[in-house]
Amino acid sequence: MPATLIFDLDGTLIDSADQLGLALNWLLAEWGREPVSGDMVRRSIGDGVRPLVERGFAATGPALAEAEAGPAVARFLALYAGLPADPACLYPGVPETLRGLAGAGHAMGLCTNKPWRITRDILAGLGLDPFFAMVVGGDSLPQRKPAPEPLLAVIAGLRGSTAEAVMIGDGPNDVAAARAAGIPAIAVTYGYPLKSPADLSADLLIDRFADLPEALATLARNRADPVE
Repeated sequence: MPATLIFDLDGTLIDSADQLGLALNWLLAEWGREPVSGDMVRRSIGDGVRPLVERGFAATGPALAEAEAGPAVARFLALYAGLPADPACLYPGVPETLRGLAGAGHAMGLCTNKPWRITRDILAGLGLDPFFAMVVGGDSLPQRKPAPEPLLAVIAGLRGSTAEAVMIGDGPNDVAAARAAGIPAIAVTYGYPLKSPADLSADLLIDRFADLPEALATLARNRADPVE
């Protein structure tokens, strides 16, 4: 039976760490700071742009003052938005699997803590935009993941229901948002989690994006025949 699928972006569909790190290090250089490592960037992805920028500054000297944070974030977004979409950032099997899921009749949306406009530009640049009829970014609502409201907004936009919705992501914010929204979560093991994927308490784990259709079939069977 077709489901309503909600996807995370960074760490699930794309590996954005290199480009985020490039923009962050350009910003830090403008402020006379040393660059941060790729590992530091990967540990900082998932909570939105401002925490990423603030962590970059805190790792390289005095933390940003409150009055400095807004301009620094705005400059980071300008630098990041200026980078062209890189097809190499797509995880293996993503376009093919999304195409198959769409062909199977699944309604698909995307929920990310990345700003909405940049998200739409990335999706368009990578040729993924047609797959997602509803996109909620980190600035679309007053709430962001791990709050449930962004996921519920995607479900409503797709005219779905929580009874057949599934969240697919890579980190604790994705799983926590799914739990709060009352829907199951499938977690990929190759993204940016700060702890072991096995500790995310997702309903299912997949090692490859191409394994998603089989995982969805397993969830559907479990929903039809719940274990007492």
